[in-house]
Amino acid sequence: MSVLTSAALVAFVPISDKEKALEFYRDRLGLTLVMDQSPFALVFDLHGTMLRATFVGEFTAFSFTVLGWSVADIASAVTDLTAGGVSFNRYPWMQLAADAPPIWNAPGGTRIAWMNDPFGNVLSLQQNA
Repeated sequence: MSVLTSAALVAFVPISDKEKALEFYRDRLGLTLVMDQSPFALVFDLHGTMLRATFVGEFTAFSFTVLGWSVADIASAVTDLTAGGVSFNRYPWMQLAADAPPIWNAPGGTRIAWMNDPFGNVLSLQQNA
């Protein structure tokens, strides 16, 4: 058995601006700031998992999801976060009506919504089937 099977996971997301990161991750997403390790990282608690928002300077964000949450009710989560100022992505391939919530129904029943942080990192919410 690997020592990693019982080790706590630490998630990382790249950032380039402290105030923008705090405004998004703490104020809009509601994550608890555990530690400010400027100029290295901001550390947030993700329900017992550590998220290190790491200062990396200028970077080009990937076009795929780098961080996501599994939620029990995605429609409510999208509504709550939208009310708090979070914008969710609408991709042409989602084929949603203009007034439909930006939630994609994947094959197999999983429902997914995507958003970007201020640095272009793609984050997601998913409700498993």
